[in-house]
Amino acid sequence: MFLYSDFEILYSDFILNICVMIKSLVVAASTNNAIGKKNELLWTLPNDMRFFKNVTWAMPVLMGRKTFEALGNKPLNGRLNIVLTSSKFFKAEGIVVVNNLRDAEFFAQENDYKELMIIGGAHVYQQTIDDADNIYITRVHHVFEDADAFFPAIDEKKFKLVLNEDHFADDKHAYDYSFQLWKRKQNR
Repeated sequence: MFLYSDFEILYSDFILNICVMIKSLVVAASTNNAIGKKNELLWTLPNDMRFFKNVTWAMPVLMGRKTFEALGNKPLNGRLNIVLTSSKFFKAEGIVVVNNLRDAEFFAQENDYKELMIIGGAHVYQQTIDDADNIYITRVHHVFEDADAFFPAIDEKKFKLVLNEDHFADDKHAYDYSFQLWKRKQNR
């Protein structure tokens, strides 16, 4: 026998399952929005690596195939690794391969995640910034003229800087940098 309260439970489960996935971009970008050259980072900042690990730990991370290859073709430990590629034949151990952004969101949501961390590269950022809710950025205060990969400019009409933590160059960090959190303004 189907009771009204059973319907309410089924309906509330359905509503919970169609909740909008929070999409957060996680990036380290220079003053001129440079993020890499020849599929490699332009700097070594140990605190940024720690920040990245803390923000993405135990979360699904979405990356393009080139970013995955830059990581040595190995998944990041402690995270659900989702690789976006146009290739129907790409496979690697320890990752989920998707051919479009919708499938990445669906897979994360089906595995009970509420937030998808998008970790690059440049093409993936370009595809996702318009739908992003948050941007976690390590802003490296230096201009890299010879870069060949760039993060899209953050539109301050759409995003608000809600956190900024400045750090200065030292013996382990060649450049000044800031950890920033940008949140989408509510007027979508």
